[in-house]
Amino acid sequence: MSETTADRVVLSVEPADDATAATVDADRYRAFLRRAHAGPVAVGDEWAEFVGRGCGSTRDVTLRVAAVEGGEEIGAETAFAFRRD
Repeated sequence: MSETTADRVVLSVEPADDATAATVDADRYRAFLRRAHAGPVAVGDEWAEFVGRGCGSTRDVTLRVAAVEGGEEIGAETAFAFRRD
């Protein structure tokens, strides 16, 4: 891992219901976030995203960067943790 690559990024999730939390916590969603937000990241960044709800429906979500540990960029090995505010 590069010195500038973050080890972990903590994201707050809104809305913070169980279904949304389970979806963003999935490995494939974490992989999507690594690709979609590769590069510089800072506390306070806010991402407007959506999650699948099954049967082709989606739900808008807001992800806010609450903490960045070990570097300044999201890379292929950056881990994500999610919290509900």
